[in-house]
Amino acid sequence: MQITPTAIPEVKVLSPKKFEDSRGFFSEVYSDKNLAGLGLARGFVQDNHSFSAELFTFRGLHYQEPPFAQAKLVRILAGAALDIAVDIRKGSPTYGQHVMVELRPQLWNQIFVPEGFAHAILTLEPGTEVFYKVSNYYSPQHDKGILWSDPALKLKLPVAVDKLILSDKDRAQPLLKDVKNPFVYEASR
Repeated sequence: MQITPTAIPEVKVLSPKKFEDSRGFFSEVYSDKNLAGLGLARGFVQDNHSFSAELFTFRGLHYQEPPFAQAKLVRILAGAALDIAVDIRKGSPTYGQHVMVELRPQLWNQIFVPEGFAHAILTLEPGTEVFYKVSNYYSPQHDKGILWSDPALKLKLPVAVDKLILSDKDRAQPLLKDVKNPFVYEASR
């Protein structure tokens, strides 16, 4: 597995090996043992699959508070998306900063987003399917978010704001400065 660092060191782009021949291909896209060897093991407990019919559907910026915080391993099965991870760990040298990674089946890439990051997906093609593993179960009481358009985040999306398709929930999230944030930066992880 090839690992590509991002501007925020804890967020990683993973590219599994793909073995192709005349029959098609084979790829081991997830191995707990391999992730453990990379220091990324999280004991993923649930797989989620979302479908967005429309171009420029934006889902996020979401996270779960402890004790239900989630790390995510995200890949695209069809279509394309811009994956966005925002560091919300107090005391982090990259607090409030973000990375954006384009995910496509043709690129055969996935992104690892650890706990302490708000996460979003922006579809770049209609009919986009996102498949992701999470390290903790969904808990409605711990489900939180940050307003995607918070000026402090400086997100520059490749689409005009009036073209975005957003849920009412995502339109009403608080600004980062107004969030009671339980995440604290730990340099060792």
